[in-house]
Amino acid sequence: MRSEAAVPVLLYHAVRDDPPPWIAPFTVTPAEFGRHLDRVSASGRVPIGLDRFTEALHGGRDLPRESVLITFDDGYADFARYALPQLVERDLPVTLYVTTDALWPTPNPVLPPAAMLSWRELRRIADAPGLTIGAHGCTHRELDTLPIESMHREIACSRQRLEAELERPVTSFAYPFGYNDAAVRAAVRHAGFRTAMAVRDAHSSREDDPWRISRLMVRADTGPDRLDAWLAGAGPRVAPFRDGLPTLGWRAWRRIRARRRGRPDPRHEHSDPVAGRAG
Repeated sequence: MRSEAAVPVLLYHAVRDDPPPWIAPFTVTPAEFGRHLDRVSASGRVPIGLDRFTEALHGGRDLPRESVLITFDDGYADFARYALPQLVERDLPVTLYVTTDALWPTPNPVLPPAAMLSWRELRRIADAPGLTIGAHGCTHRELDTLPIESMHREIACSRQRLEAELERPVTSFAYPFGYNDAAVRAAVRHAGFRTAMAVRDAHSSREDDPWRISRLMVRADTGPDRLDAWLAGAGPRVAPFRDGLPTLGWRAWRRIRARRRGRPDPRHEHSDPVAGRAG
């Protein structure tokens, strides 16, 4: 079903030809990414930056009639090499959410092995046209399963580190794995962020919750027909909407697992079929 209110917020992770197996399901090739961007440009959608969307969500000026946003999570090195140049070439704005303790060099990598951006490279690209940089936690942990003190530290310290390194305000956050609840969202607001990205595999809208923005996760098997449907405002439902029983049950199960096992292996989380539906 097509919705005129739908705002597709596309979520990418990696853009490369030879991804490590654990991130391969969430990777597109550079050539495929270019074709995706060409479809965005040809769709009639108006690509907007995060600042414009933030202003609209907080009651400011309205959005173009058919808007679209592009986002990336984690901070892989291929963003600077393969993704950003194609975005700049097409004059398409993008927001990159960075897991601060995963950037090189770090003595304790917090994601499975993959080439990550370095702090030096992040500073180099920070002024690229159309690029906004946001926070994605320090260690990519499931915030809604952490003790309250650890959860607040993950959120606040990632912003502080980015602002210190980049010497500019950082006002948007993306929940690792998309996982959040009311307490996590309150902590994000308390830390001074004006928006936060979830996943939910749904369209966003002008009426969406600024601290739980719905995104559509682009996977390796996201074909042109599905992308075109998203850009047409068709397919998934449109936020805002309440969490369903599968999301609530999955959250409860993860909390039980966290208490029993401690922090889960991120490779398992990225491969979990329910993870993309977390609220």
